[in-house]
Amino acid sequence: MPWNEPGGNNQDPWSGGGRNQGPPDLDEAFRKLWNRLRGMLGMRPARGGGGGATGTSVVVVVVVLAVLWLASGIYIVGPGEKAVVFRFGAFKDVTDPGPHWHLPWPIEHREVVNFTQVRDSQHRSMLLTQDENIIDIELAVQYRVKDARDYLINVRGPDITLRDVVDSVISEVVGQNTMDFILGDGRSVVATESRVKIQKLLDSYGTGIEVLSVNLQQAQPPEAVQSAFADAIKAREDEARFRNEAEAYANGILPLARGEAARIEQEATAYKEKIIAMAEGDASRFTQLVKAYRKAPEITRKRLYIETMEAVLGDVSKVLVDIKNGNNLMYLPLDKVMQGGAAAMPRQSGALDNTLQSSKSISRSTLGNRGDGMRSSSRSTLREARP
Repeated sequence: MPWNEPGGNNQDPWSGGGRNQGPPDLDEAFRKLWNRLRGMLGMRPARGGGGGATGTSVVVVVVVLAVLWLASGIYIVGPGEKAVVFRFGAFKDVTDPGPHWHLPWPIEHREVVNFTQVRDSQHRSMLLTQDENIIDIELAVQYRVKDARDYLINVRGPDITLRDVVDSVISEVVGQNTMDFILGDGRSVVATESRVKIQKLLDSYGTGIEVLSVNLQQAQPPEAVQSAFADAIKAREDEARFRNEAEAYANGILPLARGEAARIEQEATAYKEKIIAMAEGDASRFTQLVKAYRKAPEITRKRLYIETMEAVLGDVSKVLVDIKNGNNLMYLPLDKVMQGGAAAMPRQSGALDNTLQSSKSISRSTLGNRGDGMRSSSRSTLREARP
């Protein structure tokens, strides 16, 4: 029945009308709590007369619980780790490896971060290149935590933030390059440029993350056009191979050509010097001959004739004999005549007789009886004319 209705005796719960209630008995409350604990532990509840013992036991329990609560704040930070301590949710301190203590929960709590562990983040997406081609990119980002406070406080979900940053940066870098460059020699360039931009953007956000490397694991066109791009790549490889072969051939042939040119030049120089020396010698000899001719023309003509005949007939394997002047004793070097005749004519029997007969006929038709006298007179005249 409501307290303000007739028959409720005006017993409202605030004024305590109609009841004679005092303040709650703390000893009774502790006694009941102690009995419940004893019952949970399988012990019989204490009797009402043991109030002093019950109060002492309650104090002991409270002290034990307080000690356990304070002991819960002890923690150990392992090697390669750092602990960030928060007090009522706000940053308080960063502790290094070793044993530490903080006020127990809910006043303070800690979060441990491993800053030596290398973590990996995989990314794969279809991106648009500068020349409006679609390329399938797969890359792996390796990173670690360099600042535990920034990693836990500045950004909510730093790993998710890293993924978003990587997607944004790789889209930008791929969009600034052509597909041929990315598929060819630009893979390392794309990876390096992406790592620099990712780190710069993460530092601007204060994520406390250090990017160690960006590995471009896969970069290929879509499956529908992979065969065409494979042919294009093979053509580029053949082009590079042919260029290398041509450069190798050029590097091998050019030194040979230079050496040959130097040899020809040296031979030409030597030939030029030889011709010049011969011309100078001939000119000097001709000058001396002119001087001698001016002094004794007749003697000089005879001397030139005799020297010319000696030069012409010196290598002829024939003997000229004057048959009219038979008084002179002649010595025929038959061994040399036979050797010369054997080298100049076929080896036949009677070759020496034919040589002698031809020599006699030549002597009759050319020189005659005056040859010997003119030769002797010319030689005597030359001896007289020479100084």
